[in-house]
Amino acid sequence: MATQSPFSFLEGFIQNLPLPQFQPPAWAVDEVQRRMVLLLNHILSQESEATSRLVRQKGRVIHLQWREFTLFLTATPAGLLDLASADAKPDLVLWVTEASPVALAQATLRGDKPPVRVEGDVQLAAEVNWLADHIRWDIEEDLARLMGDAPAHALSAAARSLAQAVKQFLTSRDATGQDKASS
Repeated sequence: MATQSPFSFLEGFIQNLPLPQFQPPAWAVDEVQRRMVLLLNHILSQESEATSRLVRQKGRVIHLQWREFTLFLTATPAGLLDLASADAKPDLVLWVTEASPVALAQATLRGDKPPVRVEGDVQLAAEVNWLADHIRWDIEEDLARLMGDAPAHALSAAARSLAQAVKQFLTSRDATGQDKASS
């Protein structure tokens, strides 16, 4: 018997909710973006090759867009990122073309890159692609600083097991949401 994925029901439910258009206050958007930049810089600063690649791109502006969410970043002389003004002329524009947050989360959990439309500077796009391919956040190391090595390792192992189980579940489903074994 073919079973339907619970994700397809959830996605349809979310898209059909009669919610008013929620626009967060500008100060909240700014604060979330600043926190995202801090996290990205924390991750980038752990890899010297990443910062040296960004130094070569200093002053260049990257515009990231997904649905109504937008983020303008600029490479700093230190090889990190900073928020650029929304009226800055972007050298590179990256549009995440997957509109569904559920499908985007599924792809991310599978380890896939989201589908992106790219416009602008080819060299800057190549550097961003390199960063996406090679930079990973060592969460276990950061947790170890907070709680010690043994608890951080145990928590990370549990998270990896959970992620592997979710990944196996998602890869055992085909595009229609049915089990491959029952097709």
